Amino acid sequence: MYNILICDDEKDIVSALRIYLTREDYRLFAASTGREALEIIAQHPIDLVLLDIMMPVMDGLTALTKMRQTCNCPVILLTAKSEDVDIIGGLNAGADDYVTKPFKPMELLARVRSQLRRYRLLGGTGVEDELRAGGIALNDRTKQVSLDGEPVSLTPTEYDILHLLLRHPGKVFSADEIYRAVWQEAPLGAERVVAVHIRHLREKLEIDPAKPRYLRVVWGKGYCCTEKQEVL
Repeated sequence: MYNILICDDEKDIVSALRIYLTREDYRLFAASTGREALEIIAQHPIDLVLLDIMMPVMDGLTALTKMRQTCNCPVILLTAKSEDVDIIGGLNAGADDYVTKPFKPMELLARVRSQLRRYRLLGGTGVEDELRAGGIALNDRTKQVSLDGEPVSLTPTEYDILHLLLRHPGKVFSADEIYRAVWQEAPLGAERVVAVHIRHLREKLEIDPAKPRYLRVVWGKGYCCTEKQEVL
């Protein structure tokens, strides 16, 4: 059974989410402020967070930044606004996905299942499968990533994107192709979402993110991973 934390100050939203998610046999926790969410995460093993952005006491983005200091579980943002600044701000803070209010219950459930599936696989076992690109090493059996021998902590989404690129060294994937492969759904808003996650990967895996050695942009076409020491 997965533990899901719902953090939203709108009681009707929380009640509705409880109804939808209870049918899936999830164990649910609820918070109405970012501060309450952090307290719950400190006390219980949480597998996924549904996090509102606009909340009193501590807003969702501030809470998310603090969550990412200790927790890599998937986070899906719930936002009443559709402006790029909210979505990009949330992804920059470490969110894995987002839905805008009012949302369709089946769409939200699909996103929850998808994120939990990837999170579960991160802790799974399988055939030894180590992928490398220069100093980057990804072990798909242990789900560990390292850079020059030092462990690197990635979110489930970051891990899946890196795994895709490492499996196909030198191949250029468009943002839409990455989105379809990782999120397994129609690539709506793929360009901005994928770009933010690639930037996060660069910050964690490149000595100088502005001059990447491995995670490269092929302008107008997409992204690839290569061992070449070229700078774009």
